[in-house]
Amino acid sequence: MTAEEIIRVLVVDDHPITRAGIAAILQAQPGMQVCAQAGRVADAVRLFERHSPDITLMDLRLPDGNGVEAIRCIRQNNPLAKIIVLTTYEGDEDIHQALQAGAMGYLIKGMTHNVLVQALRRVHLGHRFLPPPITQTLSLRLPGSELSHRERAVLKLMVAGKSNREIGEELHIKEATVKSHITLILMRMNVTDRTQAVVEALKRGLEHL
Repeated sequence: MTAEEIIRVLVVDDHPITRAGIAAILQAQPGMQVCAQAGRVADAVRLFERHSPDITLMDLRLPDGNGVEAIRCIRQNNPLAKIIVLTTYEGDEDIHQALQAGAMGYLIKGMTHNVLVQALRRVHLGHRFLPPPITQTLSLRLPGSELSHRERAVLKLMVAGKSNREIGEELHIKEATVKSHITLILMRMNVTDRTQAVVEALKRGLEHL
Protein backbone atom coordinates (compact mmCIF):
# COMPACT_ATOMS: atom_id res chain seq x y z
CA MET A 1 0.00 0.00 0.00
CA THR A 2 1.41 3.39 -0.99
CA ALA A 3 1.65 6.41 1.27
CA GLU A 4 -1.01 8.13 -0.84
CA GLU A 5 -3.55 5.42 0.06
CA ILE A 6 -3.05 5.65 3.81
CA ILE A 7 -5.75 7.45 5.81
CA ARG A 8 -3.98 9.73 8.29
CA VAL A 9 -5.97 10.40 11.46
CA LEU A 10 -5.75 13.02 14.21
CA VAL A 11 -7.24 11.69 17.47
CA VAL A 12 -8.64 14.30 19.88
CA ASP A 13 -9.74 13.14 23.36
CA ASP A 14 -9.03 14.51 26.82
CA HIS A 15 -8.31 11.07 28.34
CA PRO A 16 -4.78 9.81 27.53
CA ILE A 17 -5.74 6.15 27.98
CA THR A 18 -8.74 6.53 25.66
CA ARG A 19 -6.55 8.27 23.07
CA ALA A 20 -3.99 5.49 23.29
CA GLY A 21 -6.68 2.85 22.90
CA ILE A 22 -8.20 4.49 19.84
CA ALA A 23 -4.77 4.99 18.34
CA ALA A 24 -3.91 1.32 18.86
CA ILE A 25 -7.13 0.22 17.15
CA LEU A 26 -6.48 2.45 14.15
CA GLN A 27 -2.78 1.61 13.83
CA ALA A 28 -3.77 -2.06 13.64
CA GLN A 29 -5.96 -1.38 10.59
CA PRO A 30 -4.45 -1.73 7.12
CA GLY A 31 -4.25 1.63 5.41
CA MET A 32 -4.64 3.74 8.56
CA GLN A 33 -2.13 5.78 10.50
CA VAL A 34 -2.50 8.02 13.55
CA CYS A 35 -0.47 11.12 12.67
CA ALA A 36 -1.08 13.01 15.94
CA GLN A 37 -3.01 13.03 19.22
CA ALA A 38 -4.45 15.97 21.16
CA GLY A 39 -6.27 16.46 24.45
CA ARG A 40 -7.33 20.12 24.18
CA VAL A 41 -9.09 22.39 21.70
CA ALA A 42 -5.97 24.54 21.23
CA ASP A 43 -3.79 21.50 20.60
CA ALA A 44 -6.32 20.01 18.18
CA VAL A 45 -6.35 23.18 16.07
CA ARG A 46 -2.55 23.52 16.18
CA LEU A 47 -1.88 19.88 15.32
CA PHE A 48 -4.43 19.92 12.50
CA GLU A 49 -2.57 22.83 10.91
CA ARG A 50 0.76 21.06 11.35
CA HIS A 51 -0.20 17.60 10.12
CA SER A 52 -3.19 18.20 7.76
CA PRO A 53 -4.81 14.84 8.65
CA ASP A 54 -7.23 13.17 6.27
CA ILE A 55 -9.72 12.74 9.12
CA THR A 56 -9.99 14.09 12.66
CA LEU A 57 -11.72 12.07 15.40
CA MET A 58 -13.11 14.66 17.81
CA ASP A 59 -14.38 14.25 21.37
CA LEU A 60 -16.90 16.87 22.51
CA ARG A 61 -15.71 17.32 26.08
CA LEU A 62 -12.31 18.98 26.31
CA PRO A 63 -10.75 20.88 29.24
CA ASP A 64 -10.36 24.21 27.44
CA GLY A 65 -13.65 24.19 25.53
CA ASN A 66 -15.68 21.70 23.55
CA GLY A 67 -15.32 19.75 20.36
CA VAL A 68 -17.88 21.83 18.50
CA GLU A 69 -15.68 24.90 19.05
CA ALA A 70 -12.67 22.95 17.79
CA ILE A 71 -14.59 21.83 14.68
CA ARG A 72 -15.54 25.44 13.91
CA CYS A 73 -11.98 26.66 14.42
CA ILE A 74 -10.50 23.97 12.20
CA ARG A 75 -13.04 24.41 9.42
CA GLN A 76 -12.73 28.18 9.47
CA ASN A 77 -9.31 27.85 7.84
CA ASN A 78 -9.86 24.40 6.34
CA PRO A 79 -13.46 24.22 5.05
CA LEU A 80 -12.87 20.80 3.46
CA ALA A 81 -11.65 19.22 6.73
CA LYS A 82 -13.26 15.84 7.40
CA ILE A 83 -14.19 15.44 11.06
CA ILE A 84 -15.98 12.64 12.91
CA VAL A 85 -17.27 13.18 16.43
CA LEU A 86 -16.50 10.32 18.84
CA THR A 87 -18.11 11.03 22.21
CA THR A 88 -20.25 9.81 25.09
CA TYR A 89 -22.85 12.53 24.43
CA GLU A 90 -25.88 11.30 22.51
CA GLY A 91 -28.46 14.08 22.94
CA ASP A 92 -30.10 15.51 19.83
CA GLU A 93 -28.68 18.98 20.53
CA ASP A 94 -25.13 17.61 20.78
CA ILE A 95 -25.57 15.88 17.43
CA HIS A 96 -27.27 18.87 15.82
CA GLN A 97 -24.57 21.33 16.94
CA ALA A 98 -21.75 19.06 15.77
CA LEU A 99 -23.30 18.56 12.33
CA GLN A 100 -24.05 22.28 12.04
CA ALA A 101 -20.39 22.99 12.80
CA GLY A 102 -19.38 20.71 9.92
CA ALA A 103 -18.84 17.21 11.33
CA MET A 104 -19.35 14.49 8.71
CA GLY A 105 -19.92 11.68 11.18
CA TYR A 106 -21.10 11.14 14.73
CA LEU A 107 -20.24 8.08 16.82
CA ILE A 108 -20.90 7.10 20.42
CA LYS A 109 -17.95 5.55 22.25
CA GLY A 110 -19.95 2.43 23.08
CA MET A 111 -20.09 1.48 19.39
CA THR A 112 -17.92 -1.35 18.07
CA HIS A 113 -14.45 -1.04 16.55
CA ASN A 114 -15.87 -2.15 13.22
CA VAL A 115 -18.29 0.77 13.16
CA LEU A 116 -15.42 3.17 13.90
CA VAL A 117 -13.33 1.80 11.04
CA GLN A 118 -16.34 1.78 8.72
CA ALA A 119 -17.03 5.43 9.59
CA LEU A 120 -13.45 6.47 8.86
CA ARG A 121 -13.41 4.77 5.48
CA ARG A 122 -16.81 6.16 4.46
CA VAL A 123 -16.03 9.73 5.53
CA HIS A 124 -12.66 9.51 3.79
CA LEU A 125 -14.59 8.88 0.56
CA GLY A 126 -16.53 12.10 1.16
CA HIS A 127 -19.74 10.64 2.59
CA ARG A 128 -21.51 11.32 5.87
CA PHE A 129 -21.68 8.53 8.45
CA LEU A 130 -24.58 8.58 10.93
CA PRO A 131 -25.42 5.17 12.44
CA PRO A 132 -29.11 4.27 12.96
CA PRO A 133 -29.18 5.28 16.69
CA ILE A 134 -27.92 8.74 15.75
CA THR A 135 -30.38 9.26 12.89
CA GLN A 136 -33.20 8.03 15.15
CA THR A 137 -32.27 10.56 17.84
CA LEU A 138 -32.22 13.34 15.24
CA SER A 139 -35.60 12.24 13.88
CA LEU A 140 -37.15 12.77 17.33
CA ARG A 141 -35.93 16.37 17.45
CA LEU A 142 -38.99 18.61 17.75
CA PRO A 143 -39.54 21.21 15.02
CA GLY A 144 -39.38 24.74 16.44
CA SER A 145 -37.35 23.56 19.45
CA GLU A 146 -34.39 25.86 18.74
CA LEU A 147 -33.61 28.18 21.64
CA SER A 148 -32.36 31.72 21.14
CA HIS A 149 -29.02 32.85 22.55
CA ARG A 150 -30.79 34.57 25.46
CA GLU A 151 -32.99 31.53 26.14
CA ARG A 152 -29.89 29.32 26.22
CA ALA A 153 -28.32 31.71 28.74
CA VAL A 154 -31.43 31.54 30.94
CA LEU A 155 -31.57 27.75 30.64
CA LYS A 156 -27.90 27.46 31.62
CA LEU A 157 -28.62 29.35 34.85
CA MET A 158 -31.75 27.26 35.47
CA VAL A 159 -29.61 24.11 35.27
CA ALA A 160 -27.21 25.76 37.74
CA GLY A 161 -30.13 26.07 40.19
CA LYS A 162 -30.52 29.85 40.03
CA SER A 163 -33.82 31.49 40.97
CA ASN A 164 -35.63 33.88 38.63
CA ARG A 165 -34.30 36.82 40.62
CA GLU A 166 -30.73 35.51 40.50
CA ILE A 167 -31.02 34.87 36.76
CA GLY A 168 -32.26 38.41 36.23
CA GLU A 169 -29.41 39.88 38.25
CA GLU A 170 -26.78 37.83 36.41
CA LEU A 171 -28.15 38.65 32.94
CA HIS A 172 -29.08 42.25 33.85
CA ILE A 173 -32.73 41.81 32.90
CA LYS A 174 -35.98 42.21 34.82
CA GLU A 175 -37.44 39.24 36.69
CA ALA A 176 -40.60 39.54 34.60
CA THR A 177 -38.45 39.16 31.48
CA VAL A 178 -36.86 36.06 32.97
CA LYS A 179 -40.33 34.57 33.51
CA SER A 180 -41.24 35.31 29.89
CA HIS A 181 -38.08 33.57 28.67
CA ILE A 182 -38.80 30.55 30.89
CA THR A 183 -42.35 30.30 29.53
CA LEU A 184 -40.95 30.16 25.99
CA ILE A 185 -38.26 27.66 27.01
CA LEU A 186 -40.86 25.30 28.51
CA MET A 187 -42.98 25.57 25.37
CA ARG A 188 -40.07 24.94 22.98
CA MET A 189 -38.86 21.98 25.05
CA ASN A 190 -42.40 20.58 25.38
CA VAL A 191 -42.25 20.39 29.20
CA THR A 192 -44.43 21.86 31.93
CA ASP A 193 -42.07 23.00 34.69
CA ARG A 194 -38.49 24.02 35.50
CA THR A 195 -37.48 20.60 36.83
CA GLN A 196 -38.58 18.88 33.63
CA ALA A 197 -36.78 21.55 31.61
CA VAL A 198 -33.51 20.91 33.47
CA VAL A 199 -33.82 17.14 33.06
CA GLU A 200 -34.61 17.52 29.35
CA ALA A 201 -31.75 19.98 28.86
CA LEU A 202 -29.24 17.49 30.28
CA LYS A 203 -30.75 14.58 28.37
CA ARG A 204 -30.69 16.39 25.03
CA GLY A 205 -27.28 17.95 25.47
CA LEU A 206 -28.49 21.53 25.65
CA GLU A 207 -26.45 21.80 28.86
CA HIS A 208 -23.89 19.58 30.61
CA LEU A 209 -22.99 19.26 34.25
